[in-house]
Amino acid sequence: QMHADLAPFADGIRGHLSLWANTHATHSYLPDDLADFLRKHPQVSISLEEHNSPDIIMAVARGEVDVGVVVGRIDDVDVELIPYRADRLVLIVPAGHPFSTLKGVRFADVTDHPFVMLNAGSAIHTFTMNAAAALGRHLNVRIQVRSFEAVCRMVGSGVGLGLVPRSALRGTSQLREPPSVVELDESWAQRDLQVCVRRRAGLPGFAGLLVDALLAKGSGQPA
Repeated sequence: QMHADLAPFADGIRGHLSLWANTHATHSYLPDDLADFLRKHPQVSISLEEHNSPDIIMAVARGEVDVGVVVGRIDDVDVELIPYRADRLVLIVPAGHPFSTLKGVRFADVTDHPFVMLNAGSAIHTFTMNAAAALGRHLNVRIQVRSFEAVCRMVGSGVGLGLVPRSALRGTSQLREPPSVVELDESWAQRDLQVCVRRRAGLPGFAGLLVDALLAKGSGQPA
C-alpha cells in the first residue's frame, strides 16, 4: 500500500503548476533552474507567465497562482516570501566611456545620457522610468529590446547606457564588445529575488517540490 503522501508521485500521475515571475527572474536565473527541475520531474508541466511583482504577490494571495518569484513586498498581504537569489542592479556602459573608470555612480549623474532598455511593459522598464521621474528627469531611451543579452550587446556597441541585474552579465565576456560594469550607489539597486507562496507548509505535492528545488538552487535553504 503506497503511503497517501507519495501517491501524487506515482508513475502516470501528472502535475501542472502555474508560476508567475517578474522580468528580472525570467531573464536571469529562473530558466536554468526550471530546466533542471523539469528534467528531474518529467511528469510535471509548468505554465510560466511574466508579470510585475505586486501583481504576482496579489495573485498568489488570492490563490490564483501556485508559486511566484518577485522582488520586494506589499505590506499587509498574507503571503510567505522566502529568499531565493541575491542580485543587484548595475550600470553598464560602453568600454572606454568616461564612466567606465568610476568605482560607483549615482543614478542622478547618469540620467542625461541615452539609455538602452528592456521593452516597455517589462517591470524593470517601469521601475527605471519611475526612478528617473522621482528625480524629476525623463530618460532618453534610444532603443527598447527584448532581453538583457540584447541590452548588453547594444551598450557594448556604444548605443547608450543600461541598467541590468548583475546576474544578466553571465556570458557577456563572450560578446565581441562586452560592456563595462559600474556599481550603482543607490539603496534601491539591491534587487533580491524571493519565492512567494501563500503557505509553504500547505503546498500541494509538486508545488512544494518546485519551491524546494528553487530554494536549493539559490540563497534559501532546501527544506
